[in-house]
Amino acid sequence: MMSGKQYNGQEVSCCIKYFIFGFNIIFWLLGVAFLGIGLWAWSEKGVLSNISSITDLGGFDPVWLFMVVGGVMFILGFAGCIGALRENTLLLKFFSVFLGIIFFLELTAGVLAFVFKDWIKDQLNFFINNNIRAYRDDIDLQNLIDFTQEYWECCGAFGADDWNLNIYFNCTDSNPSREKCGVPFSCCTKDPAEDVINTQCGYDVRAKPDAEQTTYINVKGCVPQFEKWLQDNLTVVAGIFIGIALLQIFGICLAQNLVSDIEAVRASCLFT
Repeated sequence: MMSGKQYNGQEVSCCIKYFIFGFNIIFWLLGVAFLGIGLWAWSEKGVLSNISSITDLGGFDPVWLFMVVGGVMFILGFAGCIGALRENTLLLKFFSVFLGIIFFLELTAGVLAFVFKDWIKDQLNFFINNNIRAYRDDIDLQNLIDFTQEYWECCGAFGADDWNLNIYFNCTDSNPSREKCGVPFSCCTKDPAEDVINTQCGYDVRAKPDAEQTTYINVKGCVPQFEKWLQDNLTVVAGIFIGIALLQIFGICLAQNLVSDIEAVRASCLFT
């Protein structure tokens, strides 16, 4: 009779428990996939055999994005998954606190970005120009810049002349490169009739008069193009961020409810 009354009115919710477990095991597997892609990319570039080369790149290595995001997803997914499955309140509390910290950092970043818009623009300009300098140093960075310039139909941070910062594209007399006074192919205007990308379309284009350059390349900078895109898609972007925030709050509340259920059941066992 005693054992039959132990969980009377005090049971761990199976719905909450297995929902958290199911959601987090997917999250954990995605984190493993991101980490795997990042490690594979570093392996292909020889970084894993020479760890010191991680800091050698002057610009931003996109692989870091996979590693950081994958690492956070792995840790969160592991804590939530094992914490729910094993009813481990320590892991569940860690999951809630970690998720809460991420939510707070996102909120803080959003407020600061709104308040210090000019500073953010300057930092974005500095970031892009720094990566322009390192364009040929890393294939992943090169692909990221090309994708950005093609997607937003832009060239450089504030214009094509920003490519003077790169040793291969600058217009100085001492530059022996064939790409001298040019821009990457991703700056070129697209011809719908072309099936094959002309990777030499940007050669010598900045040696032409400014009015003539517009025929061959996109002359608008990526910073103003990004601002325009953000204004045009503000509703969608805001909706995505609100959706992510609500999902995080929902996850925190579920984890806290599960912790409360587990602690209540354990307390009832002690007094029964």
